[in-house]
Amino acid sequence: MNAKDDHTMWYGMLGPVVVRHGRTSLDLGPRQRRLLLTRLLIEDGRPVSLTELCHSLWGDDQPTAAVSSIRAHISRLRSVLDPDRKSRSSVLISGAAGYALAVPREARDTTAFEAHVLRARDAFAREQLPLARAEIDTALGLWRGPALGEAAEEPFALREGARLNAARQDAGELLATILIAQGDLVPAVSVAEQLTVGAPLREVTWSLLMRALYAAGRPVEALRQYDRFRTTLARELGLDPSPGLRDLHMAVLRHDTAALGLPRSPRTPTTLSGIPPVARPPLVGRSQETARLQSLLGEATAGRSRWAVVSGEPGSGKTRLLDEFAAQAAEAGFAVTRASGGHALGRGRTVTLRCAVTQLSDGLRASGEDGGAQDGPGEDILTTLVRQITRVPTLCVIDDLDWATSDVHHQLCRLARLLRNVPVMVVCALDDTQFPSVSGLLAELARRDTAWLRLGALSTDDVAALLAARGERASPAESAELRRRSEGNPFVLGELLKLSPPRRTGPCALVPDAVRSTVQARLADLPAPARTMLTYAAVDGGRLDVALLAAVQGLTHEQILRQVDDSASRRLVVWDADSAAPAGGHYRLPDLVHDVLNDSLATSSRHLLHSAIVRELIGRKDTDPDRLAGHLRAAGPMAPAAVTGPTGRTRSGAPRRPASRDTAEVRAIG
Repeated sequence: MNAKDDHTMWYGMLGPVVVRHGRTSLDLGPRQRRLLLTRLLIEDGRPVSLTELCHSLWGDDQPTAAVSSIRAHISRLRSVLDPDRKSRSSVLISGAAGYALAVPREARDTTAFEAHVLRARDAFAREQLPLARAEIDTALGLWRGPALGEAAEEPFALREGARLNAARQDAGELLATILIAQGDLVPAVSVAEQLTVGAPLREVTWSLLMRALYAAGRPVEALRQYDRFRTTLARELGLDPSPGLRDLHMAVLRHDTAALGLPRSPRTPTTLSGIPPVARPPLVGRSQETARLQSLLGEATAGRSRWAVVSGEPGSGKTRLLDEFAAQAAEAGFAVTRASGGHALGRGRTVTLRCAVTQLSDGLRASGEDGGAQDGPGEDILTTLVRQITRVPTLCVIDDLDWATSDVHHQLCRLARLLRNVPVMVVCALDDTQFPSVSGLLAELARRDTAWLRLGALSTDDVAALLAARGERASPAESAELRRRSEGNPFVLGELLKLSPPRRTGPCALVPDAVRSTVQARLADLPAPARTMLTYAAVDGGRLDVALLAAVQGLTHEQILRQVDDSASRRLVVWDADSAAPAGGHYRLPDLVHDVLNDSLATSSRHLLHSAIVRELIGRKDTDPDRLAGHLRAAGPMAPAAVTGPTGRTRSGAPRRPASRDTAEVRAIG
């Protein structure tokens, strides 16, 4: 949220209510004064009587001096919002009908949001997809949290908060629709998944998720999401999905891309006069892998068939590396054909359910690299592919090998045996070489002098290089903090860099929407006891104190460690080694996982968790006083009385509650 200049007042309601003078956030005073400002902002210039204001702030339990308190708050607000007034305020106006806040519509973030959404819808209707994407991204970037922040649950704010949050949901659905139309399917799925979390009974959101999953080559998951929504709808409301969603479900079953509303032909990017094209960020941190692939390409040029396997966790940049290498191979005179182990988008952005070997063959035929020769009589697809790729130097790229069926693995094993001393290179990419489903294929490739390339995390120097390439000046400490927050994952780092610098790290840092949905999906796959354990760790600062986690939940250390191991396999927990001790170190939550878990907690739930931790820390002889004091403050009204000594009894004589009771109270939170 940016002010137009350094002398402009800007009012924000898309998150906690804020007022900024230029780039400075104003101190709005205590909670009652902030609620009063929110009440007046909601009325959009209409006067509110003293009686209504008193009822809005205190309900039926108004103090004796309620009217005097309102007037005092009004006076303080005037001095903050209209500091240069000479006489009567022109901002916070009083009259016979009550008090009114005269704020120009252009000074509200809600107005800017609605304007950007309107322009995005108009651009989308005119098929100007890049402009529509830019406008909707700007609109959603204005949001800082749930509308109206702390006032959201107040009776006077319920209607406006619901309206604004519904508008945000609509905007998110428009973003997902634009992403699907652009063929940008990974973020489309992420956006749609996050939208279903916020509105689990909204059909249009689930239909977008099904369309995005199908277009991304994941029809089975699209069908599973339909079953999930149907079950939820029946359980919560006793209803069935609408005929429209049932038709969409049938379209997935029939692979009817027309009924799914997926584009049939590639769209021509719209050139916007006066707006320079967005430069693709450079590929950093992969120089060794790129050099190794280029060396293999040189060997293939000399007539020696070569294979390479590229692996790395999701978001490590495998597809980006393959894109860059494929472009280099094409420049070197190689015919390039690509396939996906999953169900990929074919030419014209339509979904193809063909196996990877068929995709490779059809790709060469469509590009004219097979010389127009016809298949021999009775020739199977593998023989056809071998004949095609041995005519000219050829690079075959197979992404998402983990998604391929066992039949595809068997065909690729045969292909590896058939290719001998021909100018062909095959590069396969997958998440994890330890998957049992690919073990047979990888064992066959190991006998073919295959190159194995594992993409690790980016280093701090890599992050600094990326920032420098973007024209940003960052100190070594800032680069190190970005590297830590992203865990060196290129996808996560790229999403963080889409935020403004103050929102990437530090106290004002945000979790990018695409990253949040990814973390939430991983948490959803985790058993409930492990999620509870991670939630306790999040409110304890992120470092996993195994002894405390076991005590507070009434579990053994072995049970906690099994939960930690399960969480680590889903990349929700990482191990920080101690450089001073070879076997030392500790488990911790990655920063973004920590933030997602904390953000998901209601205030009352957070109080309860801190209170449970306090009761365990009280009984420890070696408890850090600062740590205990921090949890006592964070426990709020749930904080137990302080104690002295290891007796486990409060000053009032009340014994500590058993850990099992605390655990039962917060089990649902996880």
